[in-house]
Amino acid sequence: MDEQNKNLFLATALSFVVILVWFILFPPQEPVEDPNAPAEVTQTADPAPGVAAVPNAAPGTEAAAPTGQPVGAAADAPRLPVETARLEGSIALTGGRLDDLRLKDYTVSLDSDEIVQVFQRVGSNDAYYTLYGWAPGGGLSMEEVPGANTVWSVETGETLTTETPVTLRWDSPSGLVFRRTIAVDEDYMFTVTQTVENASDASVSLAPYGVLARHGEPSNVKNFFILHEGGISMIDGELAETDYDDFQSAGQHQDTTMETAGWTGFTDHYWMSILIPTQPGTKISTFHNQSNDIYQTTARMPTMTVAPGQTQQVTSQLFAGAKEWETIREYQKNGVDRFLDSIDWGWFFFLTKPMFAVLHWLHGVIGNMGIAIIGLTVLLKILLFPLAYKSYASMAKMKELQPEMEKLKERAGDDREKLQKEMMALYKKEKVNPAAGCLPILLQIPIFFSLYKVIFVTLELRHAPFFGPFQDLSAPDPTSLYNLFGLLPWAAPEAGSILALVFIGILPILLGISMWLQQKLNPAPADPTQQMIFAWMPWVFMFMLGGFASGLVVYWITNNTITFTQQYLIMRSHGYHPDVLGNIRGSFKRGKKGEAAAKK
Repeated sequence: MDEQNKNLFLATALSFVVILVWFILFPPQEPVEDPNAPAEVTQTADPAPGVAAVPNAAPGTEAAAPTGQPVGAAADAPRLPVETARLEGSIALTGGRLDDLRLKDYTVSLDSDEIVQVFQRVGSNDAYYTLYGWAPGGGLSMEEVPGANTVWSVETGETLTTETPVTLRWDSPSGLVFRRTIAVDEDYMFTVTQTVENASDASVSLAPYGVLARHGEPSNVKNFFILHEGGISMIDGELAETDYDDFQSAGQHQDTTMETAGWTGFTDHYWMSILIPTQPGTKISTFHNQSNDIYQTTARMPTMTVAPGQTQQVTSQLFAGAKEWETIREYQKNGVDRFLDSIDWGWFFFLTKPMFAVLHWLHGVIGNMGIAIIGLTVLLKILLFPLAYKSYASMAKMKELQPEMEKLKERAGDDREKLQKEMMALYKKEKVNPAAGCLPILLQIPIFFSLYKVIFVTLELRHAPFFGPFQDLSAPDPTSLYNLFGLLPWAAPEAGSILALVFIGILPILLGISMWLQQKLNPAPADPTQQMIFAWMPWVFMFMLGGFASGLVVYWITNNTITFTQQYLIMRSHGYHPDVLGNIRGSFKRGKKGEAAAKK
C-alpha cells in the first residue's frame, strides 16, 4: 500500500470509527409520548402529600426552617389567576404556591394545540411548584409563620398581569403581618417581595426562603447522554449540575453559601425554573427528601431581626419558562450572573456558544432556520479555507508525484525500509505533507459534535421549519422510502423504529449521494480491501445518520457539497484534472466485473 493510499485509508477509518462510536453512545431515541404534554390525572383536588421543606438551620438565634408538613389544600381552594401575553396559570392561595403555569407560545407537538405546562399542581402527576415562606427563629413557633397550610388572602389585585402585581396577606396569631407581593414581566421573570410587619411588643427573628420542588423524578426526563436534566445552580461563578440519580438525601446534603451572586433551580430539555436570590449570605441547597420522594432546591436568605413596630422586606426573583437564548441573554445583561450557562453548552462550549450565536443571527436575518444552517456551514468553510487549501493542494501534488513514486517502488523492490526513506526524501524535496489530507476530516469531528449539541439542546431549533415536509429541524427526516416520500397512501414508520432506520428519508439519501460523489474526485484505490471500504462507506453513513436531527443532516450535505466544489477547483488549479465521470463509470464497470466473477 503506497503512502498516499495509506493516509487516505487511515483518515477514512478514523472518521468511520468516530461516527460509529458516536452512534453507539447517542443512538436515536425510542418513541415516547410527548415529554411536554401535561400528565393525565384522575384527581384535580390537592390532596395531602408531604410538602417540600427547607433544611434546618443552626440552633440559637438563627431561624430554624420548617420540616415536612402536610398540605391541607381542599378541592375548592381559592386561586388567583395569572395572565400575560406569554403565560397563563394560577397561584394557590393555600400556601401561596405558584404551581400552575403554562407557556402560550409553545405547543406540546407540531400537530397539537395543547400548550406546554411548566408548573403542575400538587396532587397531579409530576407535581412541580415554587413555595415561599419564613423560617421561625428564636421565640417563634411554626404556627406563627406562614407555611404550606397557610391560606392567604388577597390584599390587592385580582389577576396577576404585567401591569397589575398582586399582594397576598396573612396575619399571624402572635401579631405579625406577612405580605407577599408578586409581579411578572413580559417574558418569564417573576419578582417576589416578602414583607413582615411586627405589630407585637417583642422582637422576633426569622429568615425568608424560597423553594422549588418536584414530586418524584419527572416522567418526561429523556435520560440522554448529551443533555443535562435535573438540578442546576450557579454560585459565585461556579456552575453545578446534578442529575436526579445524584441528588443527596436531605440528611446528607451540604449547604453552599452565596457570597456575591447566584441562582439555583431545575432544568428540563427546553424549559426551566430558577430561584434568583439577591442577598449575599443566602444558603443554597439541592437535595432529595426520600421520605416523601420530593426533589428540591432551596434558597434560604440570612436571618433578620424585626423589632416591635418595625417592617422588614426582602426581594428575590423567579424565572419560570422557556430557555430562549435571547431572553436569557437579556436577563444576564440586566444582572443575573452567567445566566446563559443555564443552557447546556457541553464540553465544547467554546465552540457551541459562538456557533449558536452566529446561527441565531443568521436566522434573524434570513428567517429560515434550514437556510441559516446552510449559511453557517458556508461561513465555517470560509473560516477553514486556508487549511483546506493547503490540504487539497497537497493532495493534488501527491497525484503529480504518482509516476515518480512508482519508479521508487520499482527500484526498491521488496526493501520496504529503503522505499520509505526514498519516499520521505521525495516528499521533503517537493515540500509535500502526506498527512495533510487528514486535516479537514479531523477538523470536521469537533464541529460536527458541536453543531449536533446546538441542534439538540437549543429551543430555537425545536419545531423550526425548513420547507415542505421538514417542519422540525431538531427531529429526524419525516419522509420515508416506505411510502415513496408521501406518494403512497400510508404513513411513514414511527420515528425510532427498526423500519424507520431502514426506510430512510430524502435528506439521508442526499447525504449518501454527496459523500459518494466526493469520493469520485479520485480514482478508486488499487487495493481491493480499500476499494470495498470506500465503496460501502457513503451508504453505511447514510443509514447511520438517517435517524439524526434533520438540521444536522442539512449541515452535512452542505458541507459535502462545498468540500466537493473546493477540492475540484483547487486540484484543477494545481494541474490535476479530476475525472469524476470517468471514476463513476469505472466504479460501475468494477461492479459488473465483480458480479461476473461471482457467477463463475
